[in-house]
Amino acid sequence: MSTAPDDDYRLYGELAGWWPLISPPGEYAAEAEYLAALLSAGADGGAGAGRPAEVLDLGSGGGCVALHLTRAGLALTLVDRSAPMLAASRELNPGLPHLQGDMRTVRLGRAFDAVLAHDAVDYLTTEADLAQLMATAYAHCRPGGLAVFVPDHLADTFRPGRGHGGGDRDAAGRQASFSEHATDPDPADDWIQVDYEFVLRGADGARQVITETHRLGAFRRAAWLRLIEAAGFEAGEGPGPEAGYPGERPAHIFTGRRPEEPGQVP
Repeated sequence: MSTAPDDDYRLYGELAGWWPLISPPGEYAAEAEYLAALLSAGADGGAGAGRPAEVLDLGSGGGCVALHLTRAGLALTLVDRSAPMLAASRELNPGLPHLQGDMRTVRLGRAFDAVLAHDAVDYLTTEADLAQLMATAYAHCRPGGLAVFVPDHLADTFRPGRGHGGGDRDAAGRQASFSEHATDPDPADDWIQVDYEFVLRGADGARQVITETHRLGAFRRAAWLRLIEAAGFEAGEGPGPEAGYPGERPAHIFTGRRPEEPGQVP
């Protein structure tokens, strides 16, 4: 989960300080290990000898994925729309550049070896928004570089379901957990609905229950591939849940390779 581009959800605003307890960083380790290998391989030939591959993380949220990618040797630049989530990420990743911006429209004026848009892409609910994300990724991806998109949901495979999560108490004695229920009110459109319940327990033992409904994108596989190609990338796919993708959720991976420029040495 990460920043919502269109709706000011409480989870990414006033509750952002609870993020490491709601979604503990350790839960991202296996998924990030897979993504680090994919991004590193995709950036080969561009990073150059002696320096790590530079990766732009669009919709970086609380920085849990970035924490593990950095440990794997990648150089991350983090962009997120939510100032409170960026603050939470700085606690985990104090040495990384954090920039506030919308993944659909941000322009940093430089290119990276690879671009990652993790589950924050779930909050794009129209093809127009998704096309803007592709344009942003293309604008920041060097020729020959790789863009990686990791949505949680596809319309082709979505099934209603329930889930839960949370972590242990922190050093201050706080604890948080959540439950979720995902449904598709109208299979003809490109979004689903997820109802969350967050249970927050303060250091003093006080208990607070917050409910919130989120609207998340669920596009068809064909739409992802079409929009990636329309942005100028060579579209591809990575192993999904059927191939044992190690993520906590049944994510699917789409890739976009920016073509080499004429005369460029691979």
